[in-house]
Amino acid sequence: MPKTPTATAIPIDQISRSIIIVRGHKVLLDAELAALYGVDTRVLIQAVKRNMERFPDDFMLSLTTEEWQVLRSQTVTSNPKRGGRRYPPYAFTEQGVAMLSSVLNSPRAIAVNIQIMRAFVQLRALVSSNKELARQFANLETRLNKKLADHDDAIAAILSAIRQLMNPPAPKRRGIGFTAKI
Repeated sequence: MPKTPTATAIPIDQISRSIIIVRGHKVLLDAELAALYGVDTRVLIQAVKRNMERFPDDFMLSLTTEEWQVLRSQTVTSNPKRGGRRYPPYAFTEQGVAMLSSVLNSPRAIAVNIQIMRAFVQLRALVSSNKELARQFANLETRLNKKLADHDDAIAAILSAIRQLMNPPAPKRRGIGFTAKI
């Protein structure tokens, strides 16, 4: 059985930085994927359009013009008047990227897909560890607030005792000499 080539030239960190969130989905844009696969974006899109039945809505999103404008302003991409991209990109979810490996069936595509899947898994693990960390932090905060409330009550009692010591009640004085009671 032949071994699949490894994509050691593409670090998982680089792929992870390319993953963005659009409409609540973690996605990779078509231009990023084309660069990773070593093909032109138009070649990747052409292959996808020839196999549209493989890419339902939850595998591939077509960005709206507004979403593309927001991304363009964040990533400082080229101006369409100067030969830049003239249409919004496609965004591929994890399942869409997996489906791309069947559409782009080259050794490099297979190796890159393996790295991309590892990046998605690493990102998922990071998110789940952050959720666990957040849960532990919330538990710690709850315990700390309870202890602080107990300490606040104890400090309030001590301050009350100090105030009483600072303002003792006036002692009852006995009169000097003979006082007659009538």
